Formats: sequence, C-alpha cells, structure tokens
Amino acid sequence: MADYHFVYKDLEGASTQWDDIQRKLGNLPPKPPAFKPPSFTPAEDPDSKPRDRAWVDDKTEEELEDLEDDLDDDRFLQEYRKKRLAEMREAAKIARFGSVMPISGSDFVREVSQAPADVWVVVVLYKDGHADCELLLQCLEELAQRYPATKFVKIISTDCIPNYPDQNIPTLLVYNNSAVKANYLGLRSFGRKCTPEGVALVLCQSDPVLNDGQGGGEQSKKDVLDGVRKSFIEKVVTAREDDDGSSSD
Repeated sequence: MADYHFVYKDLEGASTQWDDIQRKLGNLPPKPPAFKPPSFTPAEDPDSKPRDRAWVDDKTEEELEDLEDDLDDDRFLQEYRKKRLAEMREAAKIARFGSVMPISGSDFVREVSQAPADVWVVVVLYKDGHADCELLLQCLEELAQRYPATKFVKIISTDCIPNYPDQNIPTLLVYNNSAVKANYLGLRSFGRKCTPEGVALVLCQSDPVLNDGQGGGEQSKKDVLDGVRKSFIEKVVTAREDDDGSSSD
C-alpha cells in the first residue's frame, strides 16, 4: 500500500494565532512584510507624442531622412523636415573648420587647390620660432574660430616652396575655386600693429573671404566687413571697460 504524505503550506505571509501570541512574548522574530509587487508603469510609446515642430526638432538627421514617407500626408511637417535637414547639413559643413589646420607639402593640392568651390582657403607659410609668424598665427587662430566656414591652414614655408626665403615669412595666400586670389608678404601688409581685426579687414578688401556660416555661405563683402568692424568696436569697448574697472580698484 502506497504511503502518501501531504504537506500543507499556508499562504505566504500568513500566521496562526499561536504564532502571533509567541511574537508578542518575544519568542518568535517579527513577521516579515507580505510581498507586494511593484506597480506597473507602461512604457511611453514614442509615436504617441504629438507630431509638431518640437517633435521634428527631437529627431536626428538619420531619423529625419527615414521620416520622408511617413510625412507625405502632412505638407507642413514635410516642409519643416526639409528645412531642419538643410540646417543640420549646413551646420555639419561649418563644423569641418574652426581652427588653423597644419598641413604638409603632400597635402597642399588636396586641402587647398582641390577645396570645394564655395570654400575660401587662407594659407599661411611660416616657420616655428619666428616672432612675426607666431603673431600672425595668433591672429589667424582667433579668426578661424570666429569664421568657421572659412578654411585656415598653415604649412612650413620650405615644405611648401623649397628654399623659400625667410625674409618673406610669414606669407599669407588666399585661395578660392583652385585659384590664388591674393597674397601678402610679411606683417607690413596688416599695418603697424598686427591684430585679428586688421588682418580680417585686409583679407576682405576685394572679396568676402571670411565667413561665419550664418549667411548660408553667400555673405557679401559688405556684410563681412560690417561684422569685422562690429567685432573690433566690441573688443575696444570691452578693453576700455576692463581698464576702467582695474583703475578704479
């Protein structure tokens, strides 16, 4: 005859009256709290957000490209999507520059002569340890940050042109659409005191060389010169305010 054993198990967390009396007397440890599952919070559906400008602004360039077919029934959002894509691509184009990039002789054709037709390239021929070169490079670094749509590069003079005379350095060359548009020998071209604003004004005498990208790559010479003059005035005013503040101390 089979021997069956039954084990009765009460509900989890339940206790008998006897156990309760023993806990009051301190003979048993406190009863553990009953298990309570965490409350369920459904995940937010990304497609549940209203489709408006803010919704488009949250998308990456890749996501906006994928949305082309989904927005066919909404002409406004489709046009806004195209506008945002154009802005992103222009910003990515501008982000390529913003500093004076060192190049070698073997890089010159690719980086300068073959630069896109809509990009102005400013090339400085220099040598390390040359005081005039260091001063001009400081000015160009500031201009490169201020006008990130203009490409600035630097190259050792004799690496660019063998036996190039030191008396001609620094030399500044301006290229556009594979052609030399201007060249400047030494610091004398930029006045008695070489400043970023002075260099900027000389560079833009004949062409809108400097571009901050805010004009979509189509800034006129007048617009650029007005921006340079405004920047120069702001710098002078700031310098005077700093001088007045330090003298009052």
